[in-house]
Amino acid sequence: MAGNNTVGTVAGEDPPAAPPRPAAGSTGDQPPKRKMSKRQRAKVIRGVQYAILIAAVLLIIVAADWGQIQRAFFNMDVAANLFPTVITVALGNTIFYTVLGFALGLGLGLVLALMRLSSVAPYRWISGIYIEFFRGLPAMLVFLAVGVGIPYAFDTRLDRNVQIMVALGLVGAAYIAETIRAGIQAVPKGQIEAARSLGMSPTRTMITVIIPQAFRIVLPPLTNELILLTKDSSLAFFLGSTLAQQELAQFGREALNTNQSMTPVLVVGVCYLIITIPLSFVSRALEKRFGKGVARKQAKASATRSGGQ
Repeated sequence: MAGNNTVGTVAGEDPPAAPPRPAAGSTGDQPPKRKMSKRQRAKVIRGVQYAILIAAVLLIIVAADWGQIQRAFFNMDVAANLFPTVITVALGNTIFYTVLGFALGLGLGLVLALMRLSSVAPYRWISGIYIEFFRGLPAMLVFLAVGVGIPYAFDTRLDRNVQIMVALGLVGAAYIAETIRAGIQAVPKGQIEAARSLGMSPTRTMITVIIPQAFRIVLPPLTNELILLTKDSSLAFFLGSTLAQQELAQFGREALNTNQSMTPVLVVGVCYLIITIPLSFVSRALEKRFGKGVARKQAKASATRSGGQ
């Protein structure tokens, strides 16, 4: 019997006690704490942001003097007195001045873009200097130079519409030129090689092949340039005007001084949005349409190359 007692216990003695369990606060038997995933942290951060935003909105709603805001910005009597002149005169003049400036800027910008890509070095230098100069100047200085500097320098006075067209066109051409240049360089070289292989001259290739394709590429950014020129037309008030020549910004300024109310500014802002928001939708639609067309052409060309290999 003694041989069976191999653990070292003596007959009549209690077996050794089990080892003590770790205390409740010990990490011995506890599973490790789960950390929040990135998605959970993002949800928490987003929830905190929403809570802060809601609290800020509620604070504004509670603290704002809505009666004073209504009298200052939403005075219906003042707004009624602005119509229909704000539409028939101010809005119409803004659109007219923008179209004049964009027409000159587009034509001059195309010439500058071709000069920038020319193999003749002086053309590239002239174009580069012009673009950098007018992109670096504030548009207000250009309006003052055209409206005040030209009459002093040449002892002549241009028609006001011509002054606005020249000022907007000079500024817009610098930006439009770079946009068109990028569009021309984005046309695949294979198009040029194909046209030249058909016997087309470089000039005919540029006019009939490259430029049409480049304009399809740059239509969305050109629409953005049109929006910028619409807002820059507000600088025409530096040239002075009669009531019939006022654009939106000057009309709103005169109405603000007359009525001592911010309502005219709000009405004029809505009129600007009537122009710019549809142009923004047109820009996005053109970008989506022509972007899909370019993608389809690239996919077709890739499939053709793959099939020929």
